[in-house]
Amino acid sequence: MLDRYSIAVIRWPLKQAAKIPDKIGLTANQVTVSGFLIGLLALPAITYEYYWLGLLFIALNRIFDGLDGALARRQGITDAGGFLDITLDFLFYSMIPFAFALANPEQNAVAATFLVFSFMGTGSSFLAFAIMASKRNIENPVYQSKSLYYIGGLTEGTETIACFVLFCLFPGYFAEIAWTFGALCWITTATRIWAGYQTLKDHPPQDSAG
Repeated sequence: MLDRYSIAVIRWPLKQAAKIPDKIGLTANQVTVSGFLIGLLALPAITYEYYWLGLLFIALNRIFDGLDGALARRQGITDAGGFLDITLDFLFYSMIPFAFALANPEQNAVAATFLVFSFMGTGSSFLAFAIMASKRNIENPVYQSKSLYYIGGLTEGTETIACFVLFCLFPGYFAEIAWTFGALCWITTATRIWAGYQTLKDHPPQDSAG
């Protein structure tokens, strides 16, 4: 829901920052993998209840995630890079609730499991539609610079990161936040399934149209 606005705010700073790795010869894929490896450090930090340290690694991961996109737009967007980026993003997103489950299994495990379950709904509806939209050459007027068709929803990347920040700032309320955000994710999943189905129904494959 908020991605289109947050992207508009951070686009220019990231564009300027991308000049540095480009100048020293780093590729967008190298930045993607580096950001993911940094993000992995949030797992032990949160597990051992160093929540502020976990928040730092989450923030660094997201900065690298924005930077790799800006760098890719300088060097040329590729399907391989888009595939790598989205795959590592989804792994990172699922890792954070898992870390909180490890930190306090009795209090957090069920809520964390529900949230990961909810991420399956948002993730599968997102990726499945992107595949079908690509086959039908459906244009995306909102996120034209993305390598995949980004179908929107109530809970997008911006809301997910805001949720992770709340987890780290208020770890004692992880379960309540996770249940609430998971429920919102299912609203997103339902609307994506409906909107995606209707859109694909109205855009048959080109070779069978007419």
